[in-house]
Amino acid sequence: MAEMNNNPRGGGNERGGNDRRGAGNDRRGNTNEQSRTGDSDLKEKVVAINRVAKVVKGGRRFSFSAIVVVGDGNGTVGYGLGKANEVTDAIAKGIDDAKKNLVKVPLYKHTVPHVMEGKYSGGFVLVQPAAAGTGVIAGGAMRAVFESAGIKDVLAKSKGSSNPHNVVKATFDALLKMRDPMQIAQARGITLAQVFNG
Repeated sequence: MAEMNNNPRGGGNERGGNDRRGAGNDRRGNTNEQSRTGDSDLKEKVVAINRVAKVVKGGRRFSFSAIVVVGDGNGTVGYGLGKANEVTDAIAKGIDDAKKNLVKVPLYKHTVPHVMEGKYSGGFVLVQPAAAGTGVIAGGAMRAVFESAGIKDVLAKSKGSSNPHNVVKATFDALLKMRDPMQIAQARGITLAQVFNG
């Protein structure tokens, strides 16, 4: 790939207009949703794109890594990482990786069932349920996960690393530790109201 810009963090376009970072996606965790048909209604959200410069004999060689979250909006969600010499190829690889790692998270009235903390490496997040109409109160990386999973009302706070990779994995850690209130009610032989009210 030709090196046309020696500035490793510059805003120049090294690939003749194929750079998709200008379409509302930046390194601060803002998401850019791309919908693709034929994938059982899975929607993709690009959480972050990182440009990596490798110094070689002829100069710098650029490659890209993209972390992508996919979900059906009904409790099924997954994340993946793609690396390639082009942004579009990195995103496509990330989507394929995410579809291989889909998980089911419990939902209760479009929110999470209970308070939970998640941790991965330096990432530490706190997730708690919210009343209907609250919306998704969360940062960019966590917001992509919640919206893909179909969570419409939630309060979340990232208390650790702001690295989107760690934040996304910590959010998944919190969601996977959630317990389904319906299963708890059946296991204990009580009503759903007693599960929440004691």
